[in-house]
Formats: sequence, structure tokens, C-alpha cells
Amino acid sequence: MRYEKLEALLRVALDMRASAEGISLEEIQRSYGISRRTAERMRDAIERVFPQMEQANPGEVPKRWRIRSGPIANLAGISTEELAALSTAAHIAKRDSIADLSARLETLAAKLKSLIRPESARRIGPDLEALMEAEGIALRPGPRLAISNALLEDLRHTILACKKIRLHYRARGTGKLSHQLVCPYGFLYGNRHYLVAYSLEDTVNDYRLFSLANIEKLEVHQGSFRRRKDFSLQGFAERSFGVFQEDPLDVVWRFTPQAAPDARQYLFHPAQAFEDQPDGSLLVRFRAGGALEMCWHLFTWGDQVRVVEPTQLRALLQEQIRKVDKVGRDPGSKRGAAAPKSITPQSSGKIR
Repeated sequence: MRYEKLEALLRVALDMRASAEGISLEEIQRSYGISRRTAERMRDAIERVFPQMEQANPGEVPKRWRIRSGPIANLAGISTEELAALSTAAHIAKRDSIADLSARLETLAAKLKSLIRPESARRIGPDLEALMEAEGIALRPGPRLAISNALLEDLRHTILACKKIRLHYRARGTGKLSHQLVCPYGFLYGNRHYLVAYSLEDTVNDYRLFSLANIEKLEVHQGSFRRRKDFSLQGFAERSFGVFQEDPLDVVWRFTPQAAPDARQYLFHPAQAFEDQPDGSLLVRFRAGGALEMCWHLFTWGDQVRVVEPTQLRALLQEQIRKVDKVGRDPGSKRGAAAPKSITPQSSGKIR
């Protein structure tokens, strides 16, 4: 336990050293799951050891603390596991067609390796190679969307600089090319990668998702914009199951006793709640939009899951089952198969 407390103190000190803006007591509480009094004790203990600790925002609240240059930099060793994690992240980015991010991570890993003493590097090398092999990260077979590195770099620059841009965007469904003036806010990565931006078009004036693969060109506008403080990229993503943005639904799924242990290992939604049932089945509740993507996911569970609520989702699932079943029965069809027999939504339930 004493070693764990020492490790926590060093981690907080490293956080203070790494942040130019400093970190607050509230952030220490959230990061380490401790009380405010404990956070205050940790701050005071760090100040006794590192007298160069200072308040980063004098006269402001909440107070934020940082550590200027000093001996702590010599204590911040780089471990094999940390280098392996960084290299793994680079491989995952490359696998998911985020090539420019992969290149940046690989460059960062190389810079960190250059800081390691030669004798330590000779020891770490074989372990790092073994760890990377054990991770088993490989490029996903099959087609992947090609996204220009130059496009990603330009978008990142405009996001950081808060510059308005005009997108030359090819709609996926219709193939129609539009030219939309938007304020770029960030990215959502998944099977497809999206730009989250506020569209300034008169008919929209709202946040929208733009598939990166469908952006043919962008023009940087002379005007800049001010990011809305009430907008959260995380909150925007949590409104949906997947990436489709629509009015949220109160969702309840029931997993069979056989599937319940497996389902419990999944994070279906950040705000999900589990309810164990007397018969061993599991109810999963959450609130989100993206009903069609929910149906696509439910197909992967076969007859091990039923939709309890809402009625709209049950109806949509039935419709998708009929479509898949029709494709499976069509002799001229070369794709698809019969729908799973028992993904039959239950007949009761209301939208809350």
C-alpha cells in the first residue's frame, strides 16, 4: 500500500510537470478517485519535495498547480510497456486508415527511444519486440477507406486554429456534390471516420457528421469562429449508438441466460445500466439514437437477444429481418443469408 501511495504521488507530480496550464485539486480527485483532503495532502507532499511547484493561474479559481523544470525530469523513466503501448497505438491507427496519426505516433516513439540511455535501450529492445509480437495487432484484411493524409493535416490545422472551411462534399446516398461552409470541431473514428462540424448553411445551422472519405476538397475561409463552450464532442458522440445522430430512444434489450455473461463484458453505451433477472437473463438499458445501427448490431447476437423497448426499434428490427430474409431466399442473390430465426422483438413496451 505504501508503494501504491508513492506511485500515485509521482504520477501527480508528473502530471504537474507535463501540463503548462497546471492541474487542479478537482482533477486530482477525479483521476485518482480520492477525497479533496487527500488531494490536498498529496499536493502539499509534492511541494515539499519539489519546491519549484507553483500556482499556474495566480488570482484565479480553481487554483491550478504545475512544476517548472527541475529534477523530476530525471525521475521520469520510460518503460518497455509504455513504448509498446505507443507502438501498438501507431499500428491500430495504421490499421484503421489514420495514416498521418500513425506516422506521428511512430515519430514520437522514435524520439522517446532516443532519450533512453544506450545500456537501457539494449535491455529494452528484445522485451519491446516480444511485447509487440504478443499484442497481435495486424492490418485488418479486406477493403479500407482511403483518406488523404494532406486532408487530415489540413482539417487538424483548421480545428486548432478555429478557422471556417468550405467543404466540397459528395453525399454517400445520392452522389450529389455540395459546397458547405462549416466550423470544424473534431473527429469521430469508427468503421468510418467522420468530421464533426457545425454547418452554417441556412437550411441546417446545426452540428453534422461528414464522412472523411467523401470530402473531396476543402477551402480555408478567411473568417474564424469561436468554439461554443456548451458543446462536448464526447457528449455529441454519446447521443447515438454508433455515429447516426437522431432523436434518442429509451432502449431495453433482454439477453438470454446463455448470452448474459458475454453481454456483460460489452460496453454498448457509456450510460448503460445492467439489471440481472431471476431467470438468469440480463436487461441492458440506455438512451441513444441510431436505431438502424442498433439493428445491425443485434443481428450479430442471433436468437440470444430480444428487444423489450421501444416499439419503434422492434418495428425497425422486424423490417430489417424481412429484408435480409428476402435476400436470403432470392435465388439470384449472391449475398446475404436468411435472417436469424428468433430475433423476434417482444410485443410489449412503451417509449418513456
